[in-house]
Amino acid sequence: MINYLANPNRFLKFSKVIQPLLGYSSLILITIGLYFSLLDSPVDYQQGHTVRIMYVHVPSAWLASILYFAMAGCAAIFLIWKHPLADISARCIAPIGLIFSLLTLITGSLWGKPMWGTWWVWDARLTSMLILTIFYISYIGLANAFESETDGSKPASVLSILGAINLPIIKFSVDWWNTLHQPSSILRMDGPSISNEMMLPLMLMLIGFFCLATYIIIVNIKIKLMIKKHKKEMIRLSQKNV
Repeated sequence: MINYLANPNRFLKFSKVIQPLLGYSSLILITIGLYFSLLDSPVDYQQGHTVRIMYVHVPSAWLASILYFAMAGCAAIFLIWKHPLADISARCIAPIGLIFSLLTLITGSLWGKPMWGTWWVWDARLTSMLILTIFYISYIGLANAFESETDGSKPASVLSILGAINLPIIKFSVDWWNTLHQPSSILRMDGPSISNEMMLPLMLMLIGFFCLATYIIIVNIKIKLMIKKHKKEMIRLSQKNV
């Protein structure tokens, strides 16, 4: 499948089919998810209505990690097999992942203020998510730091792969250290600890965010491919006129 989509023409054909499905799915799922999150889900006995921040915070945190894993995977494919589309994909994933990591930090601060009495603590989970955000910013900066786009691809790819070491730290930090951040409520050996009334909107928002992120990434990849094709045409015409 990866080899099939590595060809830009085949990727564009595939995107024509999958892109509208992702767009409509994200719109429907997020709309339904917001309805259940804001109007139909139960209020927590300790946190009150503040718990509703969870329906944006948790999916954003998951997407920030998932997208970084995808970005590092694309970077590895680029370094090993030299697929230019893998490099383009990593570049398009990075800003979307950065948005979700920032959204995670912002909603986490809003959620933490009434619970912990402060906007920020140097907690293991919060700090590791901040480090993920810094890796996103560093990758984007390094990838675009050179006059030629291709010159920044290799060092940026290496950086993104190194940053993947942080992903298990984000996941297991609440288990390895004593933290203010609550332990995992969903991915547990003994099963989820939250009610089905909360699980439904959480899953709807997660899948909706995933579809939305994938949709935007595909659009960005198509734009970059069009720009790259246009540049090649301009170079070809200029050489022809010489």
